Amino acid sequence: MFGSLESLHEARPGWYAVFVEGSDMERPYSDAADVSSPMDLEFGSLANSLVLLLEAAQSEIEHDQDAARTSLAAASSILQLEIERRSGVNNSRTGGLAGWQIARVRSFIDRNLHRTIHASDLSEVARRSTAHFSRSFKQAFGEPPHAYIVRRRLEEASHLMLTSPASLSEIALTVGFSDQAHLSKLFRHAFGQSPANWRRERETLWRR
Repeated sequence: MFGSLESLHEARPGWYAVFVEGSDMERPYSDAADVSSPMDLEFGSLANSLVLLLEAAQSEIEHDQDAARTSLAAASSILQLEIERRSGVNNSRTGGLAGWQIARVRSFIDRNLHRTIHASDLSEVARRSTAHFSRSFKQAFGEPPHAYIVRRRLEEASHLMLTSPASLSEIALTVGFSDQAHLSKLFRHAFGQSPANWRRERETLWRR
């Protein structure tokens, strides 16, 4: 049913691409009498949401590929959240974060790189107390919140340097650094060279 969507898939770390026949998703939940337990009800709602988004993408692909990509991204996000939530990465007994908390925190950080992000913001998103959040975050992500946020900003800055004509000062502000000097200092520490040289080297390779 959704075979035509395959051309829209773009590989992206941390995302899942799923190609499903509509009948396979709809059949288990077509009859309300078949859904009894709370988990069944919850997954039935999830499946219906995915079907609607995939059907929307299918109808949009011929005349509006941007809208189709948006529908696919939403479906992928829902599925990723459910997979991580059910994986039980770390539960409250170990002081870590559950899968759904990890997904929400990661999404919040990526959507707010351009502004200051406080630990209290993240603890609120994860619905955890601020006092214990940093320790739980490090257990789940392998590094403290500040270090993770800096790394994500540098990764996004690198991506923009390769895919946009924006100046380094514009990129620095876009990803949440105070200015170009701040970006350059942290970039040099992480990559061993200035962002200007790093960008120039890769532009030269592309021209060959």
